[in-house]
Amino acid sequence: MSSENQTTKSIAYRALAVGAIVAIALAFFSPIWWVSLKAPQYPDSAFPQGIKIHFHMNGVLNGCELIETTEKVETEALDCVHEMDAINHFVGMYPIASGGVVEKAFSPFLFTMLGVILVGFMIGQPKIRVAVMGVGFLAIAGWMSMTYNSDGGLRYQNAGYVEALVTSLGQGQEEEGEELSPIIAQLKESLGTSAATSVSQEELKERLEATGQTRLKDVMSKLRSGDGGKAKSLKEILAEAKQSGTGGKDVNIRVLQQAFEADMSRQPGEKRQSWTGSGKQVLSWHYEKSLGRWFKIEEKIRPLVEIMTVAGNVVFWGVLALMAVLLFAASRSGGFFYWLLPLIPIVVPVAFIVEYASWLWWYGHSLSEMGAFTLKPFMPTVFGQGKVAQFSTFSYPHYGFGLLVLATLLTALSALIRRKQMREAGS
Repeated sequence: MSSENQTTKSIAYRALAVGAIVAIALAFFSPIWWVSLKAPQYPDSAFPQGIKIHFHMNGVLNGCELIETTEKVETEALDCVHEMDAINHFVGMYPIASGGVVEKAFSPFLFTMLGVILVGFMIGQPKIRVAVMGVGFLAIAGWMSMTYNSDGGLRYQNAGYVEALVTSLGQGQEEEGEELSPIIAQLKESLGTSAATSVSQEELKERLEATGQTRLKDVMSKLRSGDGGKAKSLKEILAEAKQSGTGGKDVNIRVLQQAFEADMSRQPGEKRQSWTGSGKQVLSWHYEKSLGRWFKIEEKIRPLVEIMTVAGNVVFWGVLALMAVLLFAASRSGGFFYWLLPLIPIVVPVAFIVEYASWLWWYGHSLSEMGAFTLKPFMPTVFGQGKVAQFSTFSYPHYGFGLLVLATLLTALSALIRRKQMREAGS
């Protein structure tokens, strides 16, 4: 085997690995998947893409754009995350923010780790590889620990994650019982008068009371009248942030802090917490807030929050353990462990689809009995077009998923070239 041929293969597999790193980095900041709902009450002329949301690795963001038509006048794009949540909750589905909670929180560290793994794969000498990857993993471990465990750790999170947390809070109307009756009336009319979906005003009132929405509305009325404190409603907090005309991560963190403190002021003494702003605290609180946004059933929410809190801790320590395994793999010059380095980036698209499908199954099989309409448990559409009641559902990969697939192909080709190079060098 000529040295010139070896040099060519070295350049080739490293160049491909660099391309994979770039594709992975771009994918993190790109929409990975999109979902849209279409129905008669959302005409194509006014909603050409229906009610659309974008799944990113670090959160779910609005997929609707500002549309100017004769049917409607808008000064800003419709908040389709809020709109889809409002639609889904009538059949008992939990808000979109209730899914992938831990995955979204740890995505920056995991994606950065993918980059470090590929950098290590490009280094031929095991000792140098271990040293470089060790420094990279140490930096990730420190960043992750500060973000997840330290006071004020949320400021070390990426801006997209924090923005998605605020976006998923909705517009605050549901806390005051607003926007519910008009939507229910519209959905009842479109769904027909079947016994399964017929809901009387008396029954609706009972269900709202059972979920705590009427009670919360009364509490907010007392707070604004000066009886019981001066806590602002979520609607007021979000409105003030919007009117300020400013944005960015710092503003969104302040919005979350105000929402947290206002929420704590309404809790009984034993449940109240002081704001620390750690990733762990925000994850647990925001998850509980999401689960109870429409259906405030404490005996069901509390165990789920405890499970997710434990899951966050398990993932935290699991990432550290994985780094240790990968450092051992980096010390190898061949064999199964060495080939773990390119294998992990290769399986990312498949892992995403498995994770995405698993959470869709959970949504469709965790319907609350407090939903205004009755549906049997179902599996939402993972890929393609489906139907739920009168809604047509669409679920397809976005260009970010294409970037992940590109990274997989580049990494696989890089690994094949590297394997051939190592075989020829040993012959």
